[in-house]
Amino acid sequence: MKRNLAETKIAIIGLGYVGLPLAVEFGKKYAVLGFDINKARIEELSAGKDRTNEADLAGLKQATDLYSSTNGKNGLCFSSDAESLKTCNVFIVTVPTPINNFKAPDLTPLISASTMIGKVLKKEDIVIYESTVYPGCTEEDCVPVLEKFSGLVFNKDFYCGYSPERINPGDRVNTLTKIKKVTSGSTPVIADFVDSLYASIITAGTHKAPSLKVAEASKAIENAQRDVNISFVNELALIFDKMGIDTNDVIDAAGTKWNFLKYKPGLVGGHCIGVDPYYLAHKAESLGIHPDVILSGRRVNDNMGLFVASKVVKLMINKGQKVNESKALILGITFKENCPDIRNSKVIDIYHELKQYGITVDVYDPHANKDEVHEEFGITLIDKLQTNYSALILAVSHNEFATINIKDYTIDNAVIFDTKAFLNRDIVDARL
Repeated sequence: MKRNLAETKIAIIGLGYVGLPLAVEFGKKYAVLGFDINKARIEELSAGKDRTNEADLAGLKQATDLYSSTNGKNGLCFSSDAESLKTCNVFIVTVPTPINNFKAPDLTPLISASTMIGKVLKKEDIVIYESTVYPGCTEEDCVPVLEKFSGLVFNKDFYCGYSPERINPGDRVNTLTKIKKVTSGSTPVIADFVDSLYASIITAGTHKAPSLKVAEASKAIENAQRDVNISFVNELALIFDKMGIDTNDVIDAAGTKWNFLKYKPGLVGGHCIGVDPYYLAHKAESLGIHPDVILSGRRVNDNMGLFVASKVVKLMINKGQKVNESKALILGITFKENCPDIRNSKVIDIYHELKQYGITVDVYDPHANKDEVHEEFGITLIDKLQTNYSALILAVSHNEFATINIKDYTIDNAVIFDTKAFLNRDIVDARL
């Protein structure tokens, strides 16, 4: 069966950091419905605004203007009404795939999206998943839900694809169209169609994987590899701290060899690196394999926030400070610099550990959304820096922090800890 790209009407399910840029790019060439269950998000986007700062606002306007000028034949529109999905024939799922409190995959958003799509699915429709999952999840967990609620048969009445997202939040260079896209389909014909669909917007090109599982696995190991490499240098940081030498100095020296990989120590959060290895580990354990390397790397990285807080307290004691009832300032709570994304931020571990010592902790971040931070972490960000802090922790290297005069806000013998090797090292007591 031959498929015509020109007849494609796409629904993007989930309009966050991944879904919105995708909706904008597809909306420049196809009829696209951007769908999200959050009505406030739909209202915001319909007004041409984006709180994530990921969308190209000019591109967003171009895509929505195209919808208006063609009476909906092409271009981008938004909705939170599931009934509107009935007019679409390609569904691209970009909902979150987090982990729960036990560090196990939480497929609730994915299953909910599949249930909703299943209720509107028609013959010949295609469902493409971009959400990060473990290998086999699309066929083993999502397809049965689609079949149940549609009454249709997989690979006979409807089809699936998988194309892992590669969005790098806050990156203005490696944007959606400039990152090579892995694609796959549940049959050879569908694989060709999915590949052609993405190739029509991805200037960097595509890589057609031989199966859904291969495409799913490729995403999982991308981030697991980075996680393990970072955990190695984080473990080195713990060792070198005991030896009284600076890890960054060691890395700079070792990096003079051509084949040394210059990973830096630090807090590992975000929607991918701090989460995806647990999905891969979950699948491995279901097959009777204990992934020692993957999980040991996760343990090291998950404990770095506790190390930072403990080190700060020790330095305070060494300087003769009274720890209990002192004041500390954390600069930054997002998971990376110059970006409002707070998902899985490990800065929160530093905050809670310092609070355990009876320290009053202020958090300042000009990029983070105050309401989101309060809802997610129960922390009220300060609007303005205060004074007389006994300790200051640079947790995120936002550009704005480069111009802050630390001495204006700290006491004379304050402890300064730089987790990003970002500040002038002459003013810091320790850094990762």
